[in-house]
Amino acid sequence: MRGLASDATEATGARGTTQAVITALAVFAALALSVSACATGGTGARDEGPAHDESVAGAAVAPQGSPSPSSAGRPGQAEVVRLIKSDPKISTEVKRDLKPCTADDYPIDTSYGELTGGTSEDVVVNVLTCGDGVGVGSYVYREQNGTYENVFKAEEPPVYAQIDRGDLVVSKQVYEKGDPVSSPSGENVITYRWSEGRFAQEYFWHNDYGTVVGDEPSPVPDA
Repeated sequence: MRGLASDATEATGARGTTQAVITALAVFAALALSVSACATGGTGARDEGPAHDESVAGAAVAPQGSPSPSSAGRPGQAEVVRLIKSDPKISTEVKRDLKPCTADDYPIDTSYGELTGGTSEDVVVNVLTCGDGVGVGSYVYREQNGTYENVFKAEEPPVYAQIDRGDLVVSKQVYEKGDPVSSPSGENVITYRWSEGRFAQEYFWHNDYGTVVGDEPSPVPDA
């Protein structure tokens, strides 16, 4: 009986040793497979890295609301001020009085739009007074071969120009004798349209403040 027990014990020990070896070999094989997958770009976690990098790179170069060509080169305030001061068509008085109201903030209103049918937006500039914001000059600049050309000016204050549905609309306040600066009697509104390389007057109407005026302006009579 002692022989049988000893044989059974030895068999059990052998099976335990064999199982331990098999387990160790399985663990070793699993580790080897994992290292191989990482090194060769198999199905391990490394596969996700390059794919993620490519998607980020694609997002970086994709346009995110990029401006249209007509608005990309809009001149800022400093450039507009330099343009006015160097423009021989603008009066010396307007240039002399164009100074910052506070710090580097100049009294100018600038708007952009399609007025002359050019390849770039036209620039409408109103020069105002610092104290009461009275318009002392209105100008339109048209881009030509990389430079801006003055194609319109009005320097009879108070004056203000703006873009309205592709036309240039200029408002001039009218003062009767005895009117204070803060209370003009009315205004003249003139619509100009670009034609044959220049702005031609299209409509004219007068508003008396405090009275009702017609809805439709009268066309300019033929000369």
